[in-house]
Amino acid sequence: MLACLIERFVAENDTESITQPEITDDGVLKDLDIEGSIDYGTNATVLAAKDFGGMYAVKPLAVIRPAGADDVARVIRQALHSPTLTVAARGNGHSINGQAMAHNGLVIDMKSMGDNNRIDVNVTSMYADVGGGALWADVLKRCVLGYGLAPKSWTDYLDLTVGGTLSNAGVSGQAFRYGPQTSTVTELEVVTGNGERTVCSNSQNSELFFSVLGGLGQFGIITRARVLLQPAPDMVRWIRVVYSEFDEFTRDAELLIMSQESFNYVEGFVLANSDDPVNGWPSVPLDSNQTFDPTQLPKHTGPVLYCLEVALHYSNHDDPSTVNKMVEKLLGRLRYIEHLRFEIDLSYMNFLLRVKHVEQAARASGIWDTPHPWLNMFVSKRDIAAFNRIMFQKILKNGVNGPMLTYPLLRSKWDNRSSVALPQGEIFYLVALLRFSHAHPKESEIKQMVAQNQEVLQTCINNGFDFKLYLPHYESTVEWKKHFGDQWGRFVERKSQFDPKAVLAPGQKIFTRNHKL
Repeated sequence: MLACLIERFVAENDTESITQPEITDDGVLKDLDIEGSIDYGTNATVLAAKDFGGMYAVKPLAVIRPAGADDVARVIRQALHSPTLTVAARGNGHSINGQAMAHNGLVIDMKSMGDNNRIDVNVTSMYADVGGGALWADVLKRCVLGYGLAPKSWTDYLDLTVGGTLSNAGVSGQAFRYGPQTSTVTELEVVTGNGERTVCSNSQNSELFFSVLGGLGQFGIITRARVLLQPAPDMVRWIRVVYSEFDEFTRDAELLIMSQESFNYVEGFVLANSDDPVNGWPSVPLDSNQTFDPTQLPKHTGPVLYCLEVALHYSNHDDPSTVNKMVEKLLGRLRYIEHLRFEIDLSYMNFLLRVKHVEQAARASGIWDTPHPWLNMFVSKRDIAAFNRIMFQKILKNGVNGPMLTYPLLRSKWDNRSSVALPQGEIFYLVALLRFSHAHPKESEIKQMVAQNQEVLQTCINNGFDFKLYLPHYESTVEWKKHFGDQWGRFVERKSQFDPKAVLAPGQKIFTRNHKL
């Protein structure tokens, strides 16, 4: 199902050059007049042929660096003159399975839009107008440092573009309260597959608005988003507590996301019951001065443990005793193992940028640039206990050499008019297997990771679990139809309206160019 078959890597000494006359048989780009630039060179196309997943090498014909939304529209309109040319928007290249690639097509580098990626804050109306190629990390810094405001919903890793996450959903520990990032925008500027630059919202061109949110880039390229803001806290109390029993872990996690009085952030992860430095106990403490004492675990603890991760916002003006009382009140309802609690205080900015520090260490060790066969999925509450017994406690009991996230979300916080496919029921769980390989992995190691992902998915199918892939990737129309279920007809209809020639996002492999809809 998840066809993550390893393709050839881009060779370090690949000096193949693509010259302008060879771009298309009909010379479709010769008359393309844009304010930005078109790069046919090897370096640009090799870079655009890679992504964070590191498992595909799909080289485009050219990389477009637009000066603004009008350039994006011109590129798409020009591509429509060709019977084969496709266009993919690339943000920060953090896709896993080549979703932002375009084989022999055009890749638009959204980060290069310069001033068009600016972040304009409206303090009175509490929103920011943000370019589609702007990074969420820059949105955070601009809004918090400049105005003491912040978006409501985040992703764990913030070096992602605004348009990129909104094309998927954008999920983190605040989503139980505010919904995904797609639920916290009120207006978009979009360039459709027809080459039309359109402003849309809940009340204006609403069909396009909801199509694009979670639309996997299939209907338009987001060039601007209006993001809702709220006052930013100064500080965060970051806490992790450990469980030996899955039912107690899920009970507490669900209690927190359903309660009106709760933490501001709720996530969770699974770890191996071992001293493995990556997959086991050492992954839990929040500070180098903290240690995990395994003697505190119940005698009959199984092969895996569960960690609930929460955070409480507070102001510099809050009395420390008030913060402590609220923490104790909220934790007092939970059933974690008493002496396995870890906490630290840090600034709101540092908390949201916490994964940046992980990235820096991973880059230093060389593992950031190695293949990442990640698997992200939503699993219904109905099936999460069985998923735990079969997957976490058996197939994945030794870990995945990276985080195994799992935490509940509320369906009512998602707008069903968006294009995202979700499991049934009010509560469902994010499960993210964020695998990292070694600095110099063997091809057999990567294949083994991919095979285990496929085993997880096939086991879900064999057991009739209600699940959907998040950041989905399939190879056939049959699989995509199954993914969208009763939403497939709407998805196809939207495609026929906003990108009838299937010019956009070919790397998703949902439609082919000039596919008959």
